[in-house]
Amino acid sequence: MQGFAEKAVVVFSWIMTILLCLFVFLFIGYLLIQGLPSLGRELIFGQADPLQALLGRARVFDGIFPAIVGTLCLVELSATLAVPVGVCSGIYLAEYAGPGMKKLSGMFFDILAGIPSIVIGLFGFSLAVFLHNHFDDRIGPCLLISSLSLAILVLPYIVRSTQISLEELSPGIRRTGLALGANKLQNITYVLIPNALSGISSGIILAVGRCAEDTAVMLLTGVVATAGVPSSLLSQYEALPFYIYYISNQYTNPEELAGGYGASLILLGVCAFLFMLAYGMKKHLSYWTLYRA
Repeated sequence: MQGFAEKAVVVFSWIMTILLCLFVFLFIGYLLIQGLPSLGRELIFGQADPLQALLGRARVFDGIFPAIVGTLCLVELSATLAVPVGVCSGIYLAEYAGPGMKKLSGMFFDILAGIPSIVIGLFGFSLAVFLHNHFDDRIGPCLLISSLSLAILVLPYIVRSTQISLEELSPGIRRTGLALGANKLQNITYVLIPNALSGISSGIILAVGRCAEDTAVMLLTGVVATAGVPSSLLSQYEALPFYIYYISNQYTNPEELAGGYGASLILLGVCAFLFMLAYGMKKHLSYWTLYRA
C-alpha cells in the first residue's frame, strides 16, 4: 500500500509538471502568434530615425523606445537601491542578530512582503506630495520616487533569500575560514557569501523581475504615456508594463492591440536580458570571490 501511494505521488507530480510546462509553452506561443507580426522598427521607433533616437537627437512619439529605456532605468535604479540594503540586512540577520531580533525582523519583513503593491504605490505618491509641499515644488511623481517604492517592494525577497541561504550552509563550511585563522568578517566575505551566492542571486533575480513588471506602483508614482526618455531622476518616464496596460484598455483598432502584444514580447525579452545579465554577474562574482580567497 505504501509503495502504491509513493508511485501515485510521483505520477501526480509528473502530471502537474507537464501541465505547468504546457501552460508556459501555450502562453509564450500565443504571445508569439499575436505579437510577432507587429514587431519591427516602426513599433519601437515609430517615424523617427533609429540612429538619431539612439543618440538622443530625435524624440520618439509613436514608438515604444522611450518605454524600453524607462523600464531599464527604473529596474537599474531600483536594484541599485534595494540590493545593497537587502543583502547587508540578510547578512546581519543570519550572522549577527540574536534570536529575538531575528524573530522580530523576520515578522517585519514577512509583513512587508505581504503588503499589496498598490499600497506601496500609494505610499510613494504620498511621499512625492509631501516632498512637493514641504521641500521643493519641482518634486513630484518621478523616476526616483518610483524606484524607491519598487526598492521597498522587493526588499523582503532579497533580505530573506540572503538570510536563508547563509543559514542553510553546513557547519563544516562555516568553520573552514575560522579554522584557518580568519576572523568573522573575513569568513563571511571569503567563505560564506561565495557558497551562498546561488541562493542570494535567486532573490536578486526575483526582485529584478518584480521591478520590471509591477504596473500598480509605476501608475501612482510617475509613469505617463508620453513622457519620452527620462532626462533626470526627477522627471516622469514611460515604461513597458504601463504601455501594455494602456493599450489593452484604450486600443481603437486591431493594429494597436497587436502593438500591445508586440510590446509584451519585448518586455519578456527585456526581462530575459536582465536575468541573463544577473546570472552572468553571479558567475563572474563567484569566480572572482573564490580567486581572491
